[in-house]
Amino acid sequence: MDSHVFNGLGRATVVASTSFVQLASGLLEAMGQKLDAAKTIPEGMVLLTEDNFLYAFLEDPDEVSLDTVRRLFENGDGTPLRLVVLTPGHLPLAITAEILQRSGTVVEGARFEELARQLGLESMLGEEPRPRPAARPRQLPSTQQLDAAMGRARTWLEWGVPALSLRFYRQAGSLKPGFLPAKIGIGRSLLGLGLVDEADRSFMEVIALRPADLDAWLGKAAVLGARARPKEEIEVYRALLAEDDARVEVRAHLVAALVELGDWTAARVEVEAMLSGRPEDPQLRFLHSVTLAHTGEKDAGLQERDEARALGLTYDREAALCQHLGLPAPVPPSPDATNVPAPAAPRTARRTTKSAHRSRSAKSPARPPRPLATKRRTPPRKRK
Repeated sequence: MDSHVFNGLGRATVVASTSFVQLASGLLEAMGQKLDAAKTIPEGMVLLTEDNFLYAFLEDPDEVSLDTVRRLFENGDGTPLRLVVLTPGHLPLAITAEILQRSGTVVEGARFEELARQLGLESMLGEEPRPRPAARPRQLPSTQQLDAAMGRARTWLEWGVPALSLRFYRQAGSLKPGFLPAKIGIGRSLLGLGLVDEADRSFMEVIALRPADLDAWLGKAAVLGARARPKEEIEVYRALLAEDDARVEVRAHLVAALVELGDWTAARVEVEAMLSGRPEDPQLRFLHSVTLAHTGEKDAGLQERDEARALGLTYDREAALCQHLGLPAPVPPSPDATNVPAPAAPRTARRTTKSAHRSRSAKSPARPPRPLATKRRTPPRKRK
């Protein structure tokens, strides 16, 4: 590894503690990285992976300048780096903005601590070890390791940190070469990072081995969407529904693609098909109200939106949906309003958010959320 990659570092006035360097080393080892590729620096530790990700563990982010971070994004031969900064503290806003603007990743504060806990290093945080889940009877240690890596990968993908989910999916793939679920996860993570061509290759490798794999085809459709080819993307979804009309997840992806394309009439047909099986889903009712309003039935759309609120659609959720769909924000409820919404019906549907399948490249237009995407489990954030 070229030492000039790290020329921007090493100028801090405070040297990272030995305990932090040990923690960073433990995290890297637990993520399947070789420590002989790591380099200690005054701020902590850095490691450049074979797939060109630069992991920078910084104990005190206030000791890192904006110029330092900028120099980290390119190595000596001009190859762009994917920077991943991990710190138990919180970066200054200007540095965070610079990293995110360049498609980097920041794992700080509570999320850094959660990563250490997941990897069994909570004692280095001064915490009591978590009780480990009981292994299934007769489960081989290698199977336990694979399950743990896949679980961590899914968690970080759901939390919107594809740089870490990619690391754990790759770890799972190394534990079991040819493991197709890990390869699909790698594709989803790459797509979330905007690496569309690499994601496409990953999905196509799975399709070549298993032509009927639904998750791989959903990934391929998302790649077409990320390449601004929505009509081809829609064709994939319709083909999948032609094979099995009961695939609710596929229909949800189709609705999102139709909305982005501006085909509200077709979107309304698909939303009504989903509503036939889930008439009390408040988010579906809201989406139905939008399709009604866009197809010439404004009054019916207003009534449907009121029904969605009565079924438990909160103001905050409605405002978020409006923002994603490019609609005007709803009127805030009056503090002395007597019309209190009814309690939410039991949720059998998934929360409306973007699935990792539909992550877009930076040049692609933002897509409205799907009615049935997976609910994110976000750890609590805390600020100093």
